Amino acid sequence: MRRRDAREVGYFRLALLLHLGDRSVRFAVVFTEKPGQGVLRVEHLAAHIAWLDAHKEQGLVAGSLRETPADVPQGGLWVVQVPCKAVVHALMQTDPFYTYGLCQSVDVLHWSKVLENHQALI
Repeated sequence: MRRRDAREVGYFRLALLLHLGDRSVRFAVVFTEKPGQGVLRVEHLAAHIAWLDAHKEQGLVAGSLRETPADVPQGGLWVVQVPCKAVVHALMQTDPFYTYGLCQSVDVLHWSKVLENHQALI
């Protein structure tokens, strides 16, 4: 019997968690990037965007955060709808920005939408 590596086990755990419960819990995920990592960010941006696209069913909105539009991003915001916080942490650990060490910190907060029937096109 062959041993599974950590990434394989992570994907299995993630798949299992995504199939548990309903998808009624929303979370705001705020990523802070390590300062001075613009080159690392550029190197892995395409993989990160592909990762976001692959998880668009869970991600309601995602984007970078910066002081001004011309600045290098300081982090990002992701609003997700998943069964539980454990799913957020499992997803986050498969994000290329996370796996390649770009993230300094990650805050996962329960998020509630005030205008429940309001649909905004961003």
